[in-house]
Amino acid sequence: MLQEPYLKHIALSGTLPANAYFSALSVVKHLERMEKLSFHAPITFFVGENGVGKSTLIEAIAVAMGFNPEGGTRNFRFSTESSHSELYRYLTVARSITPSRDGFFLRAESFYNVASYIDQLDRIPASAPPIIHSYGGVSLHRQSHGESFLSLVENRFGENGLYILDEPEAALSPARLMKLMILIHRLVEKNSQFIISTHSPILMTMPNAEIYQISQHSIESVSYRETEHYLLTKDFFDSPERMLNFLFSDEP
Repeated sequence: MLQEPYLKHIALSGTLPANAYFSALSVVKHLERMEKLSFHAPITFFVGENGVGKSTLIEAIAVAMGFNPEGGTRNFRFSTESSHSELYRYLTVARSITPSRDGFFLRAESFYNVASYIDQLDRIPASAPPIIHSYGGVSLHRQSHGESFLSLVENRFGENGLYILDEPEAALSPARLMKLMILIHRLVEKNSQFIISTHSPILMTMPNAEIYQISQHSIESVSYRETEHYLLTKDFFDSPERMLNFLFSDEP
């Protein structure tokens, strides 16, 4: 189990540009009022409604930690389209004395670009083994979206790593999501740290995790049973007919 997080805390520094879109995000406004946001557990989840800034914050953390904005390892240097925000320039990250030995930034929306980059590198003649051997040996484009996600985690992620994931559940069925949870658990036991943005109530149940719920009003540490995602999903499945009648009612 991880003795000390590789990423210990984050904080905002400097004066944010008033005209930048990220300055108006709820998560950024909350961080401006906080001395720092600490990572105590080997797994940290950011949860909250669309638009509060989870993915923007995850991206800024990844870039500040040296990862490519579109995803990949710290050695990946490609850009399909420069669409990442400048928030990372105002983010101070506190690292542990002992750096992580491995790491990866995984984001669902640009995973296709990461897979393409790996294939492009392997088309360049080299004396070293193909890069794809570290990812399971089969091009990530030759697998389904979900299969390639799991192949990446199972084959490329290793011990003593820092892994930053943005909505990894996007490509996974419930059964495959549980497989991902097994893989994350094994990596945590081998001294790895995960920082994850998610909407999945299933994923939020991971043991040894801290959940930061981001709303328009605050950032607070909660249990998974206190998250809006869990409560709304539970209400729905406790009585789907009642919920559907409410949703499709002609009444405002």
